[in-house]
Amino acid sequence: MPGPFGAMHNAASGVSVGQRWIDTLSHNIANINTYTATDQEPFRARFLVIEEAGSAGSTSGVRLQSITRAEGDAPIVFDPEHPLADENGIVQGPLIDLSGQMTDLIIASRHMQANSRVITAAREAYESALSIGR
Repeated sequence: MPGPFGAMHNAASGVSVGQRWIDTLSHNIANINTYTATDQEPFRARFLVIEEAGSAGSTSGVRLQSITRAEGDAPIVFDPEHPLADENGIVQGPLIDLSGQMTDLIIASRHMQANSRVITAAREAYESALSIGR
């Protein structure tokens, strides 16, 4: 969105994507103890794919392109007391890298803070410009 409010629009799209990112990370972290039977699909962490919004040469913030899931084999855990354990006492753990998710959560939080600060600074600059004529 070109024009005088482009900075606010771009930062607002960043805040929107940042909130979605934090929600996704929170969902992943909340499922860190989600175990499944070996014949079921394990919980797979979700990841957002973000892209620039707008046409070539004219950016207009960011937007969510897609959501992907963690690839690979689920960790196998021996827990014969677990209600979902198979006859060998095996269950599948979730495909989540907790330390990576926590690191991303810190980055997402800083992302939100930075974009919020841009909105505040732009608003203050616009208010100052409007007060010139008073």
